[in-house]
Amino acid sequence: MTDPVLIIGGGIAGLALARALHRHDIAFTLHERREHAADAGLAVNLPGNAITALHRTGLGEEIAAAAYPVLRREYRTATGRLLFQVDERAFWGADAQPRCARRADLHRMLRAGLPEGTVHEGAGVTAVRQDAGGAEIDLDDGSTVRGSLVVGADGVRSTVRRAAFGDDGIRAALLSAASFRFMAPNPGVDCWAAWAGTHGNVLLIPVSDDEVYGFATAARGGPTAPDPAWLAETFAGFPEPVRQTVKAVTADPAALYHSPIEEVRVTRWAQGRAVLIGDAAHATAPIWAQGAALALEDAEVLAGLLAAGAGPVAAAAEFERVRRLRVTHVQTQTDRFSRTAALPGWLRAVTAPLAGKASYRAAYGPLREWPGTPGR
Repeated sequence: MTDPVLIIGGGIAGLALARALHRHDIAFTLHERREHAADAGLAVNLPGNAITALHRTGLGEEIAAAAYPVLRREYRTATGRLLFQVDERAFWGADAQPRCARRADLHRMLRAGLPEGTVHEGAGVTAVRQDAGGAEIDLDDGSTVRGSLVVGADGVRSTVRRAAFGDDGIRAALLSAASFRFMAPNPGVDCWAAWAGTHGNVLLIPVSDDEVYGFATAARGGPTAPDPAWLAETFAGFPEPVRQTVKAVTADPAALYHSPIEEVRVTRWAQGRAVLIGDAAHATAPIWAQGAALALEDAEVLAGLLAAGAGPVAAAAEFERVRRLRVTHVQTQTDRFSRTAALPGWLRAVTAPLAGKASYRAAYGPLREWPGTPGR
C-alpha cells in the first residue's frame, strides 16, 4: 500500500492500531476531532486478554509497572456478605495478570513513539468516500485526506459508521440505562469488589493503594438519576467502604461522570475500503470489561492482516470474519449476565454462590486463547 491507512478516532482502539501499524512499517494518519482524549482522567479495567494484547504490542513491561494488579474478584450483597470470589491471577496466569490503569497512562503508552506528523487532533470527519483506487475523508477544517483504507475507531457514536455504513446501531444496554463513573480515595479496598443491592450496584477497583476507580448503576433496569444525591440515597445502607466512597465523590460532584450505557450491534463492520473497530463496531456494557480489551485485540488483528499482505478490501473483510465469533461470545455473555442481574435480589443471592464462578469461567475461558493473526 502506498497511500496511508486513515484512522478515525484517537482513543484506545485508534492509538493501538496506529502503534501496531507503525510496528509493521505500514503508513497511517490518525484523525481525532477533540483536542484531548475524553474522560482520560478516569481509569480502565484490563482483564487478562487485554494484558495479552498489550504484551503483543510491546507494552507488557510498561503496563505492569504503571497499573495496579487485580489479584481477585469479590461479589458481595448490599450488606457485605461475600457471595463468591475468583482468584484472577490463578485463572489468567502470571503473564496475563489483570490490572487497573488510569486511562491517561494507557493513552500515553499507546501514543509514545508514534512518528511526528501522524496524529492530527482538533478536526473531525464529515464525509467518507470510496472508489476503486482508494478512499477519502473530508474534515471539518475544510481539508480532504486520501488513503488506502478508512478505519472507524471513533467510538459508540461513530461518524464513520453512519457515513460509510448508513447504520446507527446504538441500543440502550440491558444492564442499566446510565451509570456514574468516578475516581475516589481508596477506602481500604484491595481487589475488584462489587456490591449488589435491591436498587443499585457499585464496583470499586484499586488503581493504587490510595485511589479507586468506581462504577455505579441502578439495579434491575431502574433509572440512574444524574443527580449525585441518587448515589447517597441508593447506597446509604451499604457497607462502610461504599458509604465512605459515596461521601467523598458527592462532596465533589464535578469529579463525577454520568453517562448513558450504550451498546453497538451492527450487521457489518467491513464495507469495501471502510472498516470499524473497537466501540464503533461492537461497544458492550462494561460487565466483563471488554471494551478496551476487544479494541486492543482488534488493532493487533487488523494490523497483522495488512502486514501479511492482504489488500485493504480483503483485510477489512477478513478482519470481520476473524473477529465476529469472539465478539459475539462477549455480547452473548454480556446479555446473559444482564438478565441475571435483573432477577430479584433474594434470588441472585441464592444463585450467585452456585453459578457465579461458572459464569466467570464461561465468559473469560475462551478469551484466554489469542484469536490468531496471520504473519505473527
